[in-house]
Amino acid sequence: MTKKTRKIIEGQPVLVVIDIQGGGSSDEGEATSDMPFMSDYGEYMDRAPALVNKARECDIPIVFFQEAHRRNLIDFGRELDGAEGIHLLEGDPGTEIDPALGMRPDDYFIRKRRYSCFFGTEFEILLKALKAETLILIGGHTDVCVHYTFVDGHQHDYFCRVVEDCVAGSSQAAHDAALNAMEYLQTGARRTSAETLAAFERFAEG
Repeated sequence: MTKKTRKIIEGQPVLVVIDIQGGGSSDEGEATSDMPFMSDYGEYMDRAPALVNKARECDIPIVFFQEAHRRNLIDFGRELDGAEGIHLLEGDPGTEIDPALGMRPDDYFIRKRRYSCFFGTEFEILLKALKAETLILIGGHTDVCVHYTFVDGHQHDYFCRVVEDCVAGSSQAAHDAALNAMEYLQTGARRTSAETLAAFERFAEG
């Protein structure tokens, strides 16, 4: 059977900005840097504002996600059983959304306690209201929150795209493996920021 060639954007797109936050450390003595990051993580995140700005220009909805944990650590669950230390506690400056993204008070904003943007949040309700069909994912970590969100979006029958030069992982190997896994689920899922910006323009032109 011949597969249908899919466009970057099928139907109504939504830009999903996952956990692009300020970093920093908690007053519990555990630093966010205890989390593993690929060496050029910041360079990948630096491309995010251009995508956010272009989405605004093209009337594409944007949903900002913030991972945040209660200070008594009750909602970490099994998250601390792996490579990650205590991170992104409520009230820490580094837990706030990166101001470079220019998030506005009336933007769609969802706080999550776990990895996937779908898990225990109102994301699906919002997507239904927006009549979303294509989810365009940027942010981090490629191998954790981005990958898990992609998988859940895939299983909810959304077209999912990951902007491969605007996501970054816990390591280069993990980043590459996660991108390959997402491409396995949906052929053509991996896209560049340049391709995505051009697709936003075409969408705006109708």
